[in-house]
Amino acid sequence: MTQLVRTLLHVFSTLEIGGPQIRFAQLANHFGRKYRHVILAMDGVTDALALIADDVDVQLIEAPVRRGHGVGAAVENVRRFHGILRAIRPELLITANWGAMEWALANLERRVAHLHLEDGFGPDEAFRQIPRRVWARRLLLRRSAVLVPSQTLYRIARDTWRLPERRLLYVPNGVDCDRFGIPYDREFAAAVGIRAGIPVIGTVAGLRSEKNLGRLLDAFALIARERAMQLVIVGDGPERGELTARAERLGVQQSVIMTGACAAPERLLPRFDVYAVSSDTEQMPLSVLEALAAARPLAATDVGDIRAMVDPENHPFLVARDTVALAGAMRALIEKPDAAAAIGAANARRARMVFDKRFMFAAYERLFDGQLPDRQSWDQSPAHAHVPGGSSSNTG
Repeated sequence: MTQLVRTLLHVFSTLEIGGPQIRFAQLANHFGRKYRHVILAMDGVTDALALIADDVDVQLIEAPVRRGHGVGAAVENVRRFHGILRAIRPELLITANWGAMEWALANLERRVAHLHLEDGFGPDEAFRQIPRRVWARRLLLRRSAVLVPSQTLYRIARDTWRLPERRLLYVPNGVDCDRFGIPYDREFAAAVGIRAGIPVIGTVAGLRSEKNLGRLLDAFALIARERAMQLVIVGDGPERGELTARAERLGVQQSVIMTGACAAPERLLPRFDVYAVSSDTEQMPLSVLEALAAARPLAATDVGDIRAMVDPENHPFLVARDTVALAGAMRALIEKPDAAAAIGAANARRARMVFDKRFMFAAYERLFDGQLPDRQSWDQSPAHAHVPGGSSSNTG
């Protein structure tokens, strides 16, 4: 007897390439044609579809969204979304982050099983939760399954949003450790301007305000005058022009490489002597997992789950959101390359033990098959580890 293919309706605020979109592509490509994926991007941006293999069953749909904060706009949107749910009749509605929250309202009667994925916050919630959003999540997600990839977000969902713990699931993002555990591409590195024989500090990030790459440039400028070194920023985004101008004002433009978007960061990551993170807010950044798998030591702002992600040997190099402190962490790792390499090796071991993609695939397969969270049945592997007690109001 032929098994019916389950239809999953995925709602993203955007399909601009970022962590949640890359994770979805990983999942879709891994499962192939086991599921039918109907996808909607609220802003109409669909760049991430290019990451999905041709043999995956994907259908892109559109739903015109009325913009504005008034009740009329929300009512019109919810009515339209409710109609789409009735027409498609998916086995599972999967919403991603705050931008898709109106779909939870459209599904308030819970005619469709609902899985909500919360990956973190933009700059408007980098330092504090917006009260109306807290209340909306508290009311609209109480009967939904809510998955978070970070321990920080788990505590926020439990303690601030006050969602039932039996509905919460912590599943860390996964990374292809084999893909990122290879030597770097020397020809590609040379082609983008990386010089041989000098230390390289690098990062992979969207060029957006919450990443605070200006802080990274400032920190680099503090130590670049001490010895020859390069800073490599892999990624693109709206702040590229501003960051280029900042590097010029700091007088380090000749030592800074901005590669733009790169579909294969593993071609460069192993060349970074230090992987740097300067963000104001993070949760569980996929780029950090890739750096761990590539055996890189981190100099990073101590935000989100980064401390829980790296090996304890790396903890001394996680610092406050401060330019001088970040510069000091980068300098310390550059000056002791043997110790930095040992930290990188410890990070790689941790990535394979806890964050390998196979754990993530197993968890999502159960969810996509309709096994929504049951606290007792999910605490079985590193990828489904129960989050320790305690509370936190830290959003970053």
